[in-house]
Amino acid sequence: MAKVAFIGLGVMGFPMAGHLAAKGGHALTVFNRTRARADAWVAKFGGKAADTPALAARDAEIVFSCVGDDPDLREVTLGANGAFGAMAKDAIFVDHTTASAKIARELAAEAKRRGFEFLDAPVSGGQAGAENGALTVMVGGDARAFERARPVVSHFARAVTLMGPSGAGQLTKMVNQICVAGVLQGLAEGIAFGLKAGLDMKLALEVITKGAATSWQMENRGKTMVDDKFDFGFAVDWMRKDLRICMETARETGADLTVTQAIDGYYREVQAMGGGRWDTSSLIRRLRKG
Repeated sequence: MAKVAFIGLGVMGFPMAGHLAAKGGHALTVFNRTRARADAWVAKFGGKAADTPALAARDAEIVFSCVGDDPDLREVTLGANGAFGAMAKDAIFVDHTTASAKIARELAAEAKRRGFEFLDAPVSGGQAGAENGALTVMVGGDARAFERARPVVSHFARAVTLMGPSGAGQLTKMVNQICVAGVLQGLAEGIAFGLKAGLDMKLALEVITKGAATSWQMENRGKTMVDDKFDFGFAVDWMRKDLRICMETARETGADLTVTQAIDGYYREVQAMGGGRWDTSSLIRRLRKG
């Protein structure tokens, strides 16, 4: 049983921290910018809530974070009341935010300078994966720190893999998001095509999920796309944030993301339709309008 802190109790962080308490039996101190959210977590799982990231991190062996974007991550780590100012020597900071590889490397270097370790560890699996303790975690950082953290991370993950040095976890998550966006656009076009052609698309999906076209998105989002339901899962606003990071990195590396850039534009159209909080499978909405 480790002394653990968790910073950021959104739709992902709340259940992830819950698994650490319920399945791992770890003593948790939590922080969330909206205090009521932290108090609700404590009421459900025990532990205690802290007023700042620094107070949450004090004396913790492992500190987890799961926030929104690079600026949020910088604030909870290096801000005036940031966790890095209170981290114990030889502790480990594990960040599950989907952020840039650049900030991951920056924070890893700063952590090393202060005498502790930083792992960039973005996740895949969405809200359902977090709630079911079945996330896929891709990690960048020191191998020894990874081995120390892995048993604790495993309480909310089905797979935890070290991808390479600092930043490698974030780069792997970028690959994941590029692939997800492409699959969803193909699925949206295929379903819209089938509907216009008069097919029973739910039956068609049952057939093609048994063949080469199958994917997690088809199996879990195909029928809800037919039903025009998008009130669950990973929001368009967050996907656009992730794709922005992908395209910024592509410009730095010289990678060609022509299709991804086009799909990002399609998501912009969905936002203009009022769908910023719709699930990412809502790409089909722009094909079905009118």
